[in-house]
Amino acid sequence: MEVINTIGRRKASIARVYLSAGKGQITVNDKDYKKYFTTGTLQYIVLQPLNLLNVTDKYDIKVNLTGGGVKGQAEALRLGIARALVKLNEEDKPALRTSGFLTRDPREVERKKPGQPKARKRFQFSKR
Repeated sequence: MEVINTIGRRKASIARVYLSAGKGQITVNDKDYKKYFTTGTLQYIVLQPLNLLNVTDKYDIKVNLTGGGVKGQAEALRLGIARALVKLNEEDKPALRTSGFLTRDPREVERKKPGQPKARKRFQFSKR
């Protein structure tokens, strides 16, 4: 089996995922994913597509992560892994689609506008 290359994005995070046959090792920026994502919630988010298809111990995953915060990075990695699994086996697509792992979350931070303290908040209005 050759290496499958996919990309996942969320907010400002970009995850480049390289999936190959192996024993279930996940390496993020040359670290084990449990060392990179320290909380159990983030580790759970990363493993969701693999747990859904029961293939946790079949593939080795190497990831390059850049940008954003840890939550955005974990969700970008989840999307990248799901896309790699679909590239590997098209029949897994409906299961991953119904769980929402193939949908790219489009929500981004709105930019700050000039003359306002934040994106939508305005300074207090004084009539007199």
